Amino acid sequence: MHMRLYFDLSPNTEPVPWDYQHFLIGAFHKWLGRNRLHDRVSLYSLSWLTGGQRKGGSLTFPKGAMWFVSCYEIDIAKRLLGSVLSDPEVCCGMRITGARLVEPPEFDGQQRFFVATPVLVRRFDGQSVKHLTFAENGADAVLTQTLQRKMKFAGLDEPKVAVEFDRTYPKARTKLVSIKGIHNKASLCPVIVRGSPRAAAFAWEVGIGHSTGSGFGALC
Repeated sequence: MHMRLYFDLSPNTEPVPWDYQHFLIGAFHKWLGRNRLHDRVSLYSLSWLTGGQRKGGSLTFPKGAMWFVSCYEIDIAKRLLGSVLSDPEVCCGMRITGARLVEPPEFDGQQRFFVATPVLVRRFDGQSVKHLTFAENGADAVLTQTLQRKMKFAGLDEPKVAVEFDRTYPKARTKLVSIKGIHNKASLCPVIVRGSPRAAAFAWEVGIGHSTGSGFGALC
C-alpha cells in the first residue's frame, strides 16, 4: 500500500548547516531501527526540509519546516509514527510537532513529476562509478532499470515501465550535494514515468534514481 507521511517540525534553536541531509537520514533510521532496512533495496524516499532561509553561512527555519517520507510498505509508516511520538527530536533543536498520513492521488499511465529533491543517477563501469546528469546519454536507461528493479523487488510486474528526464523543462540544472563528505552530482529536472497508474504511484512513493533513502529523487 502506497503512503506518504508529512511531518511538521518546530523552528530550529541552533544553526542548520547547508548539508543537513544526514540528520534527516539519521532520524529516519533512529525511528525505524538501524538494522531494519540496511543493505536492502530502498522502497522509500526522503524529502528535504522546506521553509528554510539563509542566515550567514547556515540555514534557519523561523516558522518551522515541513518534511515528508514516502514508503511502499505501510508497516514502515506505522513504525515511524509510533517511534516519532516517543522520540520527536530531529536536529538542531527541531522536533516533530505534527504528522499526517496521505494516500497517493490518482495518476495516469504517463505521468510527469516535479522533483522534491535532486535526482542521482549512477552508472557502474567495472570498478568506477559515474554520476550521469539529465543532459547525458544513458541517464534515462539507468532511471528505468532502477525503477524496474525496485518494482520487481516489491513483487510488481511492470516490464514496460520507462522513466525519462523531461529535457524540455527550461530551468533544469545540476546540483552538487555533499552528504557526510561524499559529493554527488545530481539533477533538478522533472521526470516522466510511462507504464501504468500503478507504476506512477509506485514511483511517487519510492522515488526515482539512486539513493532515494538518502534524500535523492523524491517526487512531488
